[in-house]
Formats: sequence, structure tokens, C-alpha cells
Amino acid sequence: MLNDYFKDKYGKKILKLSINAGFSCPNRENGLNGCLFCSEAGSGEFGGNVKKSITEQIEEQIKFLSYKNKSDSYIAYFQSFTNTYDSIDNLKRKYFEALNHEKVIGLAIATRPDCINNSIINLLEEINEKYELWVELGFQTSNENTAKLIRRGYINEVFKNTVNKLNNSKIKTVAHLIFGLPYESEKDWLNSINYLANKNLWGIKFHSLYIQKNSDLYDFYLKNKFKIIDKEEYISIVSKALGLIPKEYVVHRVTGDADKTELFLPKWSADKLSVICSIQKKLKEDSILQGSNYIE
Repeated sequence: MLNDYFKDKYGKKILKLSINAGFSCPNRENGLNGCLFCSEAGSGEFGGNVKKSITEQIEEQIKFLSYKNKSDSYIAYFQSFTNTYDSIDNLKRKYFEALNHEKVIGLAIATRPDCINNSIINLLEEINEKYELWVELGFQTSNENTAKLIRRGYINEVFKNTVNKLNNSKIKTVAHLIFGLPYESEKDWLNSINYLANKNLWGIKFHSLYIQKNSDLYDFYLKNKFKIIDKEEYISIVSKALGLIPKEYVVHRVTGDADKTELFLPKWSADKLSVICSIQKKLKEDSILQGSNYIE
């Protein structure tokens, strides 16, 4: 788990600060609305206020988190939309504004594999030499038909090539995987897990599909009424997934965070603590450890 990674490397708790740096996304240009499941906030519901500077957002996040968790070191998480989708000069200015904060020790950058070119990799290499850094790629599924349906915008080969480039530059990569996408079954979920298990990633994030009222997925569901993944299915597949991925992968999360004010379905996904506890119980019942069923 990510907390274990921080404890092993730094000997202390390190928190993430969600930043909205005002980037856009190629899926939101020329009248497009982004990925099918993406909200108006670009999957950054808990990010900072884009009208404020990055430094101001960092200060606000630190103040907010201080009521619950004490920490003197933070990762600036560029979360909303596609955070490599800009000019190199603008990217460098925004990244280093965050890194210049005395309590920020590194960056987590959420983006798409088709929005990372050689110039961006050079910039990431520069940051990686002195700071903690990882890049998060929205993969979601290995099913190419589903990828088209959700308007992911790139094929699996693009993901594979980008991960290879980042690995060659010794830049840590995290993949996002969603269970419960329209018309997918457990067979699809297992295929996606096995695909990612052999891509030499640094980390992985598991999410259940949830429908927010401020997304195109909401309208799609009302018209098509596809099956929504239930809590027991999700707990089962995440438990299996943890057994199938390499033990070296850093697990960043086992369930997602919906905006409860906009959440439509499934209602169970709003109770994050219950989902996590149920997964832990399932792992114990089935004697599953991370990597216990991984096959190279």
C-alpha cells in the first residue's frame, strides 16, 4: 500500500494534496465532453479551486488536512483533467510552483498515455532526479471495445509504449483500473488485471464504476440501463486482483471517491470504509496475499 511505501522510504506519514492546475483534455476540445464517466470536474471532485494559484491551493489543502492528520511533508497531486496537456513552459512553471513549497517533497501527475511526448519525459526526468515523482495513467480497461464506448481516446498499444518509455526513464507509473464498466463481466476484469500485471508498473489504483449526475454516463445509463456492479462482486474482484498482481506493485487505492452530492449509483460506493473493511475480510477468508496468485 502507498502508506507502507512512504513509511519504508521516508519513515513517516506523507499526505497528498489534490491540485487543479487549470489544464484541459484532448477529449474535451472541439465540442467533446471527455470520457463517458468523467464528471464536470475532470475526476477531480476533491481538488483545489482552479481560480486560486497552486501555492494558495497547497496552503488551503494543508490547513484542511491538519485537522485530521499531522504531517510535515506532502505530495502535490495534479489530479483534475490531463496534467501534461499543455506547453512545456507552462507545465514546468506549474510543476515547480508546487515543488518550491517548503513542505512539498514531490509530485503525482494524472494524465493520459497519448499526452506524453519526449519533451515531457525530459521534463519529468529533470524532476525525478531531485524529487519524489510518479505518473498516473487512466487505463480503465484492456477491452478495446469498452475503451471505444467510454471514449478513452487511445488503444492499448499506446498505453504499453508510454509505460515502456517511462520505465526506460526510471519514472514510476501508476495505472487506474475500473471494475463495472458498461457490459463488462468478470472475464473482462480478469483480462484487464492480467494485462496490467505484466506491464512492469510501479503502482495500481482500483476503482468501482459509479455514476454521477454531472456526467454523460448518467444519461447513458438512463437510456441503456446496463448492469451496475454490486458490492459483493466488487469486493470479490478486488480481492482476486490483489492476488494476481505482483507483490512489488504499490497499491494506491482499492476503491474510489464519488462526490456524494452528485452520486446516482451504486449507493454502496459512498461508504468507502465499509468497502475497504469488506475487502480486508475477504482477503483473510480466502487466504489471499498480494501476488500470491501472480504468474509471470
